[in-house]
Amino acid sequence: MKLNVVLVEPEIPQNTGNIARTCAAIGAKLHLVYPLGFSISEKSVKRAGLDYWDKLDIEEHSSLNQFLEKYPPEKNNMFFATTKGKHIYCEPDYSSMSEVFVLFGKETKGLPEDLLLKYINNTIRIPMRKTLRSLNLANSVCVVVYDILRQCNFDNLQEISDYFD
Repeated sequence: MKLNVVLVEPEIPQNTGNIARTCAAIGAKLHLVYPLGFSISEKSVKRAGLDYWDKLDIEEHSSLNQFLEKYPPEKNNMFFATTKGKHIYCEPDYSSMSEVFVLFGKETKGLPEDLLLKYINNTIRIPMRKTLRSLNLANSVCVVVYDILRQCNFDNLQEISDYFD
């Protein structure tokens, strides 16, 4: 299964760097949707991603509209992560899909509300206490993508550590 992580207008370089490192480690494609709150050449982004940038499959998009024109949600398995999601992130059966896109919004506002309302049946959330706003973006990406990979039996990832061999 091909996994796509889509960051829509991310604002914090360290989050994007950590997400880039996660995407490189699992073989997911990272989509960055502009405008960004930083330059991807900034030291803090590179440091968070360490030496994984050359192992990363990355695609940049000038706007959310441009991304949605290229990858229409109606023709792709697309999920929208939000604290207001209709479904818990582990409910969809990702293992039956050949390609999945998961969109995450900017740290301060999330995804646009009109987009969430239009695709409400494809919204997913991470359960948490009502009194808290949200998890950190990089942590949220990790929670969701690793469950998708678990459902797909971690295909193409190292299964057994050879550290002690």
